[in-house]
Amino acid sequence: MPQPWKPSPAIKFSFAVHGVAAAGLLAAPVAWPWAVGALCLNHAALTTAGLLPRSTLLGPNLTRLPAAACERGDIALTIDDGPDPEVTPRVLDLLDAAGAKSTFFCIGQRAREQPALCREIIARGHGIENHGDKHSLLFAAFGMARMQADIAAAQACLADITGRAPRFFRPTAGLRNPLLDPVLARLDLMLAAWTRRPFDTRSGDPQRIYHRLTDGLAAGDILLMHDGNAALSPTGRPVILEVLPRLLGTFRESHLNPVTLQQATS
Repeated sequence: MPQPWKPSPAIKFSFAVHGVAAAGLLAAPVAWPWAVGALCLNHAALTTAGLLPRSTLLGPNLTRLPAAACERGDIALTIDDGPDPEVTPRVLDLLDAAGAKSTFFCIGQRAREQPALCREIIARGHGIENHGDKHSLLFAAFGMARMQADIAAAQACLADITGRAPRFFRPTAGLRNPLLDPVLARLDLMLAAWTRRPFDTRSGDPQRIYHRLTDGLAAGDILLMHDGNAALSPTGRPVILEVLPRLLGTFRESHLNPVTLQQATS
């Protein structure tokens, strides 16, 4: 069911800035440079917040697991941009061998091309969440109607294929604008970012990727990797396949329990 939208303090402040600027212009039109300057500063701050994937200024954003999950030693491995017909099945096999669970943020368009693979992800005990329908690089510039249409299309697709409606949404590259939070409230979705990002779509260096994910690793962390659009290692393999076995071994040695986001937040 849709949730009532509760603007964040930063959004409430933005509303106030706009109101004061409008009132100031009515009272003293000659002061328009001050009003325009205040609005420009306000919009610059909101834009900057949207370019920071872990920011909570624009609304709630899951960047770390809840306290109860931390106490259990839970950790969340999230895998974006699939499903990929070549890479995802091999990732699933590695996860199964380690007894680990993961959350796949799937693109609606790709899910329609690989419905059986999506169902296999669920059958193996993993989670599927919403990564938008088209994975547009311009997502953060969308207006509210286009943004809602894209997210809702992926939501309907993934729910129809898997029989489970996603609870979480992650925008392309984590980038967004202030219009996203009310859209997510309307669609009953929660924004989810990460604690650790290895930039594994840009770097194919397995050692560097591994260290970005594990330096200071602790219970409650949310890790980001990619089965779709993964960079290639020097051996020509998607880098996730080079890093994942070692990463899963580190989870085991550190007594960390990899679970899905839904398991960790239930």
